[in-house]
Amino acid sequence: MTEPPSNSSELGLWSHRLLSAVLLGGQVLVHLLNGKINRRNTIEQMAAVGPASLLIALLTAAFVGMVFTIQVAREFINLGAGSAVGGVLAISLSRELAPVLTAVILAGRVGSAFAAEIGTMKVTEQIDALYVLRTDPIDYLVIPRVIACCLMLPILTVLALFTGMAGGMLISDALYGISNTVFINSAKNFLSVWDLCSAPIKGFFFGALIAVIGCSWGLTTTGGAKGVGQSTTTAVVTSLLAIFISNFFLSWIMFQGTGSAINRGL
Repeated sequence: MTEPPSNSSELGLWSHRLLSAVLLGGQVLVHLLNGKINRRNTIEQMAAVGPASLLIALLTAAFVGMVFTIQVAREFINLGAGSAVGGVLAISLSRELAPVLTAVILAGRVGSAFAAEIGTMKVTEQIDALYVLRTDPIDYLVIPRVIACCLMLPILTVLALFTGMAGGMLISDALYGISNTVFINSAKNFLSVWDLCSAPIKGFFFGALIAVIGCSWGLTTTGGAKGVGQSTTTAVVTSLLAIFISNFFLSWIMFQGTGSAINRGL
């Protein structure tokens, strides 16, 4: 019987693949600067990433908005600040909930598909066949997926933001008697242009991370069907970890210092 791999060997393999992902990201940037884009593959991937993920992203955003409103409205009403519920929900969705949760959905749905598809091509030697045909796998496989995620995830994030607000507004009016006018005015008073811009900006960076990690884990797959399964799992876990870590640094860069949203809204 063969001994299972040790934790140190798994960590070493994961570190090697992470370094490969960083190098792949650099190669993608260089290729994009040289204008090497396969338009047909890019459009196909945009359809797979965007419209195919729209329903689950909007459903998630709607219920997150409703649950957040249930948790917050009751406490705010007890404090005499029921009119601020819409603004607090708007800030939470635009700055954190909409971009992060949408990215998590795409990491599980799209990132895993990237790793599985390219990993299967790797173990069945289809990647080698591309080299024989003088086709660069980065141009043919990776760049279309990176572009698709970078373009579609910000759009999905904005749609999720408005869907979450609609869900919160519905619950506020139905359960807590906060009129739609008060809810919308509160959101307008609390939100700034930068808050609205931060959501698609985060979505762009998260999309790049998901695509590069998923493709990199696929290209470094070994070991047949078992290796494809392991690559898919670790690609999703690594993507989620990258999303949460990068979200901290993006939030620190975008929103450091003392805020003024409460002063604007009240």
